[in-house]
Amino acid sequence: MGWKETYKERCVSAEEALSHIRDGEMLVPAHNSAEPKYLFNKLCEMKDHWKQLGILQGLNIGDAPYAQDDMYPTFIDWSFFPGAKNRKYVNSGRGQMIPMHFYAQPKAMREGNCPVDVGFLQVTPPDEDGYVWMGTSCDQVRVILDKARINIAQVNSNLPHVMGETRIPVEDIDYYVEYDEPIYEMAKIPSGDPVAEKIGENIAGLIEDGACLQMGQGKIPNAILPYLEDKKDLGIHTEVFSDNLLPLIEKGVITCARKNIDTGKIVATFVQGSPDFYKYVDYNPFVKLMPVEYTNSVHTIAQIDNMVAINSAIEVDAMGQVVADSIGPKMFSGVGGQQDFIRGAEESNGGKAIIALPSTTKNDTISRIVGVLKPGTPVTTTRNDVHYVVTEYGVADLFGKSLDQRCKMLAEIAHPKFREQIEKDFYEYRKAAGQIYFW
Repeated sequence: MGWKETYKERCVSAEEALSHIRDGEMLVPAHNSAEPKYLFNKLCEMKDHWKQLGILQGLNIGDAPYAQDDMYPTFIDWSFFPGAKNRKYVNSGRGQMIPMHFYAQPKAMREGNCPVDVGFLQVTPPDEDGYVWMGTSCDQVRVILDKARINIAQVNSNLPHVMGETRIPVEDIDYYVEYDEPIYEMAKIPSGDPVAEKIGENIAGLIEDGACLQMGQGKIPNAILPYLEDKKDLGIHTEVFSDNLLPLIEKGVITCARKNIDTGKIVATFVQGSPDFYKYVDYNPFVKLMPVEYTNSVHTIAQIDNMVAINSAIEVDAMGQVVADSIGPKMFSGVGGQQDFIRGAEESNGGKAIIALPSTTKNDTISRIVGVLKPGTPVTTTRNDVHYVVTEYGVADLFGKSLDQRCKMLAEIAHPKFREQIEKDFYEYRKAAGQIYFW
């Protein structure tokens, strides 16, 4: 039987495809903007067919209909990285948070630590060679396909064909459900935040011609970009590629010409953005999606000369411990690839690992640089891994610095009204431990 006959035979209604899911199984959807919206809506409509199903997922940027109050206990959300629409569900105990580096998630699936029973994917229509394309998410799709008992895919002609290791033989998917709809978008980040712009300016001073950048979306990464317009031959090797980099590509700043691996290619493991961005990446040979085990491998990142990893934080303490996924003990997001890229950049020839954050929150009433973390606060990135910390007040290079030196340097880039308190709190912490406080 040829691929066309196979595809036609496996095209069924959503109800038919979903009827093959067994009670108690774990569904693993494609990540981020590749999450199949129509299939999840149908799954929720059919929730009375099961007593309980698990949903194992990374960052959700969509509607998350399965994470509504009336969906419990049918759906238990197992999350590596809670988003805005499923954060409350996970924190309430109707879901579970799994702390894990992004690069390690496929390994956990492959080795059975995280079960994969049903692949829940979104793909393009077949091409003339008998392949469907993963679209906007490559990260762990191959492992899902290999490990799942059955794979169900929504076929959506609005999904872009993003190049790289993204093609799937038609025979590898058990059930196809054809349904076109707009895929999930990520709104462009507005500019004009003076704090973010100052942080961006400070970070830009650390970036040299020919550097290779890892950066995500957000006010701070967005604010860096105008200060990079005089740079030459910047490269990109990152988790997520999105709209914010397009102006630098159009101006010839990002060429990837000096990358010593994947030369001439923007490498990412997933993309997200606006409809215009999805048109840009469609069949674009400049963009290469690779599995997360490659993009986020410390070994891969370390091979890239002048790798600059730029990551955000919610809080940093006086020793340089970074909190990026929680507010106190309450989970806010996930660790993602922060440590993957920090450690890779540390090993890179000429590499720089940067943590960036505004000095305060809540209208300057709360300092985001603190003397001591609140009890129960999980540390995302250890003090051993942190090099540069950047706020709107400057840059602290902590590499090779003692604990006391770090406190002093971090206090200097905190908001002025909190500097004395940071040093006092750290002094009391050291005193309680019977340690001498030395400058």
